Amino acid sequence: MARYTGPVCRLCRRERMKLFLKGERCFKEKCAIEKRGYPPGQHGQRRGRKIVGYGIQLREKQKVKRIYGVLERQFRLYFQEADRRKGITGENLLQILERRLDNVVFSLGFASSRAQARQLVRHGHVTVDGRKTTIPSFQVKAGQSISIREASRTNPQVRASVESASGRGVPDWLTLDAASFTGKVQALPSREDIKLPVQEQLIVELYSR
Repeated sequence: MARYTGPVCRLCRRERMKLFLKGERCFKEKCAIEKRGYPPGQHGQRRGRKIVGYGIQLREKQKVKRIYGVLERQFRLYFQEADRRKGITGENLLQILERRLDNVVFSLGFASSRAQARQLVRHGHVTVDGRKTTIPSFQVKAGQSISIREASRTNPQVRASVESASGRGVPDWLTLDAASFTGKVQALPSREDIKLPVQEQLIVELYSR
């Protein structure tokens, strides 16, 4: 499957905010936003025009895509699924993205970034209800348990991530047993559980044009 392989710090600079794509680096002075808080490119510092209308909607969509590491085609399919479901389309979309297995692994603190979580899943380090699952887009359900395989628990990156997770906490819809490297989906995430600076209604308006 296609994926973005360029420098992720450029993505944060393009959105003019931290998207926390680089793990621990995002919390240090080396963060690109701290050094160069303007868009990348030759004319980045001169992009002072006010963004309105379609531009605002597009930037919101791009921001959400980049936070969750999803490319355009898959994001559009997620939107179509969210639109078919009952309820508010924008909230449905965020719930689908939050329920991705790679996002859950990151939210539980088993990885320092969603990209690292995706790699853990693809390499077979993660189990769902005791069964190895290698599909990052797998949609978790309420009541399911997500664990790091016993043979992978000595991985230095995993251990370091779990230790740092105790400080940042986990979302209310998940619970974490750090000692056993196991998390559980207590319930499906509500909009109040998703603490992201996202205006999902702008994305709905963009796709409704």
